[in-house]
Amino acid sequence: MFQVSEERPFYGPRFLKSKRWSPPKGTKFNYRIRVSLEKINQALKSVKYPGFSRDIVSFGIVRDVAFEDGKASVSIAITTSDANIPPAIRDSVEEALNALPEVNEVDVSVVLSGGKKPSQTAGVAPTEGIPGVKHVIAVSSGKGGVGKSTFAVNLACAFQQILAQEGKKAGIMDCDIYGPSVPLMLGLSGRPYVEGESLIPMEGHNLSVMSMGFLVDEDTPVVWRGPMVMKTIQQFSQNVKWGDLELLVVDLPPGTGDAQLSLVQTIPLSGAVLVTTPQPAATQVAKRGARMLEKTNVKILGVAENMSYLEAPDGSRQNIFGEGGGTQTATDLNTEFLGQIPLDKSIREGGDAGTPIVLSKPESEAAKVFVSIANSLLAKVRA
Repeated sequence: MFQVSEERPFYGPRFLKSKRWSPPKGTKFNYRIRVSLEKINQALKSVKYPGFSRDIVSFGIVRDVAFEDGKASVSIAITTSDANIPPAIRDSVEEALNALPEVNEVDVSVVLSGGKKPSQTAGVAPTEGIPGVKHVIAVSSGKGGVGKSTFAVNLACAFQQILAQEGKKAGIMDCDIYGPSVPLMLGLSGRPYVEGESLIPMEGHNLSVMSMGFLVDEDTPVVWRGPMVMKTIQQFSQNVKWGDLELLVVDLPPGTGDAQLSLVQTIPLSGAVLVTTPQPAATQVAKRGARMLEKTNVKILGVAENMSYLEAPDGSRQNIFGEGGGTQTATDLNTEFLGQIPLDKSIREGGDAGTPIVLSKPESEAAKVFVSIANSLLAKVRA
């Protein structure tokens, strides 16, 4: 039986006849099976992931495809907390493949996180996420330039301060693959240790930290297509020994692309926080990002408004980027408005120096807001 998977690319007859590759001596090929496999893969590309215009093949959830004696077998691996998605995908795949004249029988296997299979009538939400990690909160913005990574780092430090009083620990996963800035903001450099087939997170200000910034040279651009981004996020979640963490903050890249989709397909999230600045150019994009997360059944825990105002020496506030955008976004999304972080140069200075303002100036207004937001979010995910 011939199988096609991510590890074994499809080689068509034209390719086999070329001089670029020669099959092992004695290998026999059934081109009729190959043609059928090609048609099966094309049919799978017509199956959309529920709620998206994107197909299940480009989503990266099709693991194996096989065809023998008229029977098509497909293995699909997904992570979702929506019980309706697994049976919907299975039914759509069966319908697409049964329409092929070469196919007499279809066997679709849908495997969830932790190796569990849904029943024939209903999906089963995953019960396993990142080993050792209890809660995972994603920080998203939709738009770049709103200070999302700075927010994520300070939020993680605030969580660590709170959890340290309970004898527990927090961490941060930098999934901003193309522009990893978390190492700089936490004053970290070097390479993580390798233990067997796993990476050991770096430690910064008592936080467990993993970032692409540790794995590439400082001046080396990450020029990757979607599948490589997906694979990296999967490795960060499954091949990193995070240890026992009460909470892990995940810094998402801006936008609604492969990184976000890969994350929600790989990790059962406790929820997501949206970061925006007050002006419409940021809030409109933030709402689009929220809609993407909602489609994948990720709970929006709240909206935080960054760079909300500049406090003048006389105590007055100047609304450099407008006013009210964060509260309106929270209202439109029917979620909580978590707070306003002022435009303070000490936030930038702390990030550049590798000591976030939550640690360098804990009595500042900005640090107090971060701690307040962290307390609110912790209560939400523990409820």
